[in-house]
Amino acid sequence: MDLFEAIKERRSCRDFLNEPVDNETLFKILEIATWAPSPLNLQPWEFIIVRDQVTRENIYNEALRCKNWGQEASGWDWLGKYSVEFLKNVPVMIVVVGDPKKTGLDAFLEEGNVGYQYACAAAIQNIHLAAYSFGLGTLWFTLYDKKNIRKILNIPSEKNPLSIICLGKPATEIHTPKRKDIRSKIIEII
Repeated sequence: MDLFEAIKERRSCRDFLNEPVDNETLFKILEIATWAPSPLNLQPWEFIIVRDQVTRENIYNEALRCKNWGQEASGWDWLGKYSVEFLKNVPVMIVVVGDPKKTGLDAFLEEGNVGYQYACAAAIQNIHLAAYSFGLGTLWFTLYDKKNIRKILNIPSEKNPLSIICLGKPATEIHTPKRKDIRSKIIEII
């Protein structure tokens, strides 16, 4: 598969078939995730694979709580129409957990300690692209409070659950939205 094609055609999926993802495919996807760049090659990511229905239900309840709170706090009417029901049916969730101790020299800078998060974001992008190459759909999901997800998944307080990647076979065709022209995103050429 062409890399440029995969980057341009991969889309977020919120409608999954009720079909399992086999461990061999899942491990290949996670292996590709670990080839992401990281500060000092510390590889600050860890992965929690969630297949259990009770755990998915707990994550759904947390997302629903955050959605309702967010709508009330923001006043955004569209948020009331955003459904998190897919969390009950997605075959696999990959929780990407970052370790702040595994960052680079940014830990000593005034606005530092973000390198590990960037590295985990690169691993997340690798997960999306690898899953797409297997014909799977993904969603980068972050509608949760970290402290509650830590409790649900027994994540130590010193580590950060940075994302939940929903993963499975898409149930419907996903259309590619338009992108803005790159010239509108270039601030300056020096």
